[in-house]
Amino acid sequence: MWLSTKLSALWLAGRVVAAVSSDSSSQVVTNDDGIRSIPLRTHSLNSPYLESELQSRWFDFGGNTIIRADQYIRLSSDRPSQEGWLFSRLPLTATNWEIEVEFKIHGSGNLHGDGFAMWLTKQRATAGSVFGSVDQFEGLGIFFDTYKNNRPGTVFPYVMAMVGDGVKSYDKSNDGKDNEFMGCSARGIRGASIPTKAKLTYFQDKSLKLELQYKVEDQWELCFETNEPPTIPGVAYLGFSAETGELSDNHDLISVNTKNLYDTKSRPEPSWSKPGSGPERSKEGQGKEKNSGSWSWFFFKVLMFFMVVVGGYVGFTAWRTQQRRSHRF
Repeated sequence: MWLSTKLSALWLAGRVVAAVSSDSSSQVVTNDDGIRSIPLRTHSLNSPYLESELQSRWFDFGGNTIIRADQYIRLSSDRPSQEGWLFSRLPLTATNWEIEVEFKIHGSGNLHGDGFAMWLTKQRATAGSVFGSVDQFEGLGIFFDTYKNNRPGTVFPYVMAMVGDGVKSYDKSNDGKDNEFMGCSARGIRGASIPTKAKLTYFQDKSLKLELQYKVEDQWELCFETNEPPTIPGVAYLGFSAETGELSDNHDLISVNTKNLYDTKSRPEPSWSKPGSGPERSKEGQGKEKNSGSWSWFFFKVLMFFMVVVGGYVGFTAWRTQQRRSHRF
């Protein structure tokens, strides 16, 4: 009976160790193309969004932004003349990355505007005239434009990328027609019946791709893709902003999940092999490795303890049986 109990405890300890080991690597995924993705907590946002001090550890926000911890981050409400923004505190230093954003554009009126933007720029946390953020930016802007000003032959809502050099201004009156790097029409992205998402994937000097989900859940629509991507500043902050004018809408962020990408087939895997780069690696990756390592070592010691106890008991039982047999003869 005692032996049975110890063996059960030994089995349970083994299961716990296996679970801990599995959990420590569950967030790192390598797909069939050899692309390894590593979550970057410093550039990700999920409910409840705020820490106990009613602040975000990794993001700043301002303007008319409202945060409902259990639902959304509302960059602008369905009211005229609003603008709000949210920007990362640390630059995105990963060479290759993927940013997946769930958002919702909705409102009560038949006429609506103006839209929201996603940013990877040197500038951060500054209100302005381009979808709620600063004009003459340096970096990449992705604009989800819901109101058509003057762009004949184009179906709205329209999603477009603009590469800013720090000097060029966004031509709002013509919906950025001459500023466009690439783009696509996305009729139905406003007020969609399924979760609306955007996924921006970047490999330095290799590719830039934007995919959208708004027609069928879990089905991605290609908006644009290029094998000649723009140069994004080495120090670029991830941000989001929105604005309303005479017409308005709710522009909500539901979640932001950013991943560092590593192509394991293009070059040998680095010795450390896992999380992040730059500040993300030092602040987050090492902490996760230490925590998972300490727990794994703890349960390994528990496992070894039970093995020693069970082994000792089995040996003692065998010795005692042998002694009894010797006394009989």
